[in-house]
Parts: sequence; C-alpha cells; structure tokens
Amino acid sequence: MKLASNSKKSMSTEPTSAPESVTPATESAAPASAGATEAAAPAAAPAREQRAPRGQGGPGGFRGQGGGGFRGPRRDGGRRDNRDKKPEGDGPTMIEKVVFINRCAKVVKGGRRFSFAALAVVGDGTGKVGIGYGKANEVPDAIKKGTANAHKHLVNVKLKGDTIPHDVFGQYDGGRVLLRPASPGTGLIAGGGVRAVLEAAGVKNILTKSMGSSNHIAVVHATLDGLRKLRLSEDIAKVRKTS
Repeated sequence: MKLASNSKKSMSTEPTSAPESVTPATESAAPASAGATEAAAPAAAPAREQRAPRGQGGPGGFRGQGGGGFRGPRRDGGRRDNRDKKPEGDGPTMIEKVVFINRCAKVVKGGRRFSFAALAVVGDGTGKVGIGYGKANEVPDAIKKGTANAHKHLVNVKLKGDTIPHDVFGQYDGGRVLLRPASPGTGLIAGGGVRAVLEAAGVKNILTKSMGSSNHIAVVHATLDGLRKLRLSEDIAKVRKTS
C-alpha cells in the first residue's frame, strides 16, 4: 500500500511539459499573423493610391471628365443618335399628316370594346397627294393602315407655282369647298382637313372656304375633288386645237 502511494506522489510531482510547449506556439503564431497583416497592409495601400477618384478618370467614370465620357461635338455637326437624320431614299420625301382619329365603342357582355379609325393624307409637296382611311384596335396600327392606304391612292394635281391656276369648287357628299389662287406672300389660308390636303400637295398661297358639311371625310375628299378639276392653260389650248 505504501508503494502505491509513493508512486502516486511521484506521478503527481512530475512536471508537465505540454502547457509550456503550447504557449510558445501560440506566442510565435501571433507575431507571425501580425507580421502577415502588416505586410498585406502596405501591399494594399499602393493599389488604393493608384486607383483614380470616382468621376475624374478611368473608363466608366463621370461623363465629361474621364475616359469614355463626353467626346465633344461631331465634326459634321450632326447628332450621334441620328434623331435629326432625314430618311434617305430614291424618291422624294413624303409628307404624312393625320387629319382625324375616330374612336368607336362596341358594348359587349363584359363591358365595352374600343376600336379606332384614322384619316390620313400623304403627299410629296410637288403636286401628288392621296387620302387613306384605316381601322384597328390600337391608334398606331390605325394610323399605319391609313397611311399605307393613302400611298396606294396617290393622284397628280395641276399647280401653277406655289398656288392653283384658277378658281375651283369641289364637292363630295355633304362637303363643299371653294379654292381661289392667291398672290405670293398670302400664305395658306385654310384650316382642318382642307389645310392638310393643300400642304401635302405643295400649295403655299391660296384662299379657301368650306361651305358645306364639317365632316372630316367629306371636307378632305371635297378638297381633293377641287384639286383634280384644275387645268393649266396649256391643257386647255391642246383641247381647243384638237377640237
């Protein structure tokens, strides 16, 4: 029994080396990590110094001060988005005008369904003009159909410079329109559908009066009827010679 107690005492009195070995390891690891952070900090500092401030340099900065920003005006004076670029083509530029858009409502079980009709006028400004009518469930589609229909019904009218050669009276359904030539500087004295047709045809000096119905379709077609009745002096002379 005494031997056992002595052995226990000897075991308890022996020094332990494990804690001593652990503490130096942690102490050595701490300086190493501190040294690593100190070494990383100077390495990151130059990168921040080289980076340009926001809005004054480098691609993607504020437009007007950095690379990839405002490049200044174009040499040809045009816009970069081609907003003011006129359509290029072989033929003359067509003048398209929408005279009137009518909305029609159909009552159904669930409510009302709307449809639209557009009255359009197309001309080249040199004596060629046409009228079109298009219907659709949306306004842009109706305008597109009306314009396409007007392009299919273009007619030539006789003009004398920027006015008409003589007085004329046009009729269509209930619409009646009087057209009279005017001297240079008078201007286009007309309104509504009459003005749209005359502008598309290229008339700049004229006196007009609508004397019948105010329906847009009737007025527009009456104006076109008057323009189609116009005759030049050369045309009348040819008819007299042949007769």
